[in-house]
Amino acid sequence: MTAAAGRATRALPALFALLTAVHLGALLMDATTVVHLTKPALMPVLAVWALVRGGPWPLPAALVCGCGGDVLLQIGGETAFLAGMGCFAAGHLCYLALFTRAGRGALFARAGWPRTAPWAAAGYGAAWLGTVALLWSGLASHLRLPVAGYSLLLTVMALAALGAGPWTGLGGALFMLSDTLIAAGLADWPRPPVPQFWIMATYIAAQWLLMAGAMRGAGPRPGPQPALVGP
Repeated sequence: MTAAAGRATRALPALFALLTAVHLGALLMDATTVVHLTKPALMPVLAVWALVRGGPWPLPAALVCGCGGDVLLQIGGETAFLAGMGCFAAGHLCYLALFTRAGRGALFARAGWPRTAPWAAAGYGAAWLGTVALLWSGLASHLRLPVAGYSLLLTVMALAALGAGPWTGLGGALFMLSDTLIAAGLADWPRPPVPQFWIMATYIAAQWLLMAGAMRGAGPRPGPQPALVGP
């Protein structure tokens, strides 16, 4: 690793933590301009961090797709919402490629995973089916199938992330929670105060956990390990 790459690896976690704190604080204070400026910057910082640490290509690709989804959802409107959902779906496919591609079988070698996988799949499947069933009547008719299909892909990704390790497993679960809060808004469900804060808090944590967990599963890398507080 070059000296410049080493400095970037040390600086990027701090920059990501700073952007996260500013963004979440701006949501609480309803500082719309700051929210709009910081949100598109979050995932690119993670993507660059993954790149300078030698992460496999699906990882920064997934984070770049997340950035595209963030920007489109921030634009607002139904067309942008559907396009943003497509960006996030592409990101989930990248994560699936990361967790299941040839040569990464060691990610799934956790003790007990082969025995517990059917139960985990049943639980995640039941969570997907129950959420879709509850949301169905509250969604506009033309959004039902896209939302159901997207949420199925997210559920499959989260299950694969669970097989890859505890960090990625928690990341996948938080991603599901974040998107469920978004869907609850579409269906006019009751949500917690300042829902955008909770949506973004769980989403940012999810993306960081997926990135950090995948980098851990990829084996030792030269240079510092992720420095943010994790589980």
